[in-house]
Amino acid sequence: MNVIPAHPPSHDRYAGLDLLASAVLVIDEDGLVRYANPAAEHLLEISVKSLSRQKLLGLFTNGEELGALCRQAIEHKYADLRQDLALHRPAREPLHVHSIVSATGEAEVVVELRENVQQLKLDREERILDQSQANKELIRNLAHEIKNPLGGIRGAAQLLELELPDASLREYTQVIIKEADRLQTLVDRLLAPHRRPHIVGDVNIHEVCERVRSLVLAEFPSGLAIRRDYDASIPEFRGDKEQLIQAVLNIVHNAAQALRSQIGEGSAEIVLRTRVARQVTLAKVRYGLALDLHIIDNGPGIAPDIRDRIFYPLVSGREGGSGLGLTLAQTFVQQHMGLIECESRPGLTDFRILIPLP
Repeated sequence: MNVIPAHPPSHDRYAGLDLLASAVLVIDEDGLVRYANPAAEHLLEISVKSLSRQKLLGLFTNGEELGALCRQAIEHKYADLRQDLALHRPAREPLHVHSIVSATGEAEVVVELRENVQQLKLDREERILDQSQANKELIRNLAHEIKNPLGGIRGAAQLLELELPDASLREYTQVIIKEADRLQTLVDRLLAPHRRPHIVGDVNIHEVCERVRSLVLAEFPSGLAIRRDYDASIPEFRGDKEQLIQAVLNIVHNAAQALRSQIGEGSAEIVLRTRVARQVTLAKVRYGLALDLHIIDNGPGIAPDIRDRIFYPLVSGREGGSGLGLTLAQTFVQQHMGLIECESRPGLTDFRILIPLP
């Protein structure tokens, strides 16, 4: 199945490659794909039948560099070539891979492609940071633009109320005043992270988790279990304890809200797990140690249509939600040089907070 029918001997010669977890292609001297294993089919998202007899250069819009490595190997300039590549494909995300090109001695080369997970992680973090910075600028500018006319609208409604001849008409001015107050509260929440001074002190992350745990269990006293899984060896670090409590509380409270149906059944569970991560890169800076805090719930998961936008302001998966909780949490964590990541599927949502440790 994985070998071109025109070359039956290849089946025996490369059968063992079918079992490899990394993608393997065998390319002949004309640049044609002679063989592809199932992992290559999965990585490239192309069936083995479609891969067979295709030109290697035709698989990628920028395949010249990989093609050049294959030619050099076939010409015996090198026995084994290794290089990190970003392979671009039409209408798909680029593939970040570590490539190993090896000559076989029979006018063929074996191309092994291993997905570069670290590069993918760095790219994702960079996108999150860029998105967060854009969010901050948007929030600040929008809030200031709303704030001034909002005060004028409220003041005008109050003056109008004093001049109304019929007291029954004050119902309408009260609507204006109350809605102006509601919007003012929203604006204040948007600006809060940029107004409040960063109060730095020694932070014990387990004290933060315990405070959040007690607050949430007070609101949901039955049907919800919040399980602790702490690493007691995690050292204290310098930070703003109140900001971190708010960040963790926003995430845990969102999880509890998403678990309402399970809370009713008594099967809802949130896990607070702390670990130490080593050699972590955050915002292109390498740290030897980092706090690795996971907030895991067994809820329905985040809806796929908003999964990539959950840290955007005013994006909420819950009816009546403000869509600010996760935005503020990300802002507070980034003020500690950290980052929040999220993985979600039905039955498991995992928010991961990474913060450098001394």
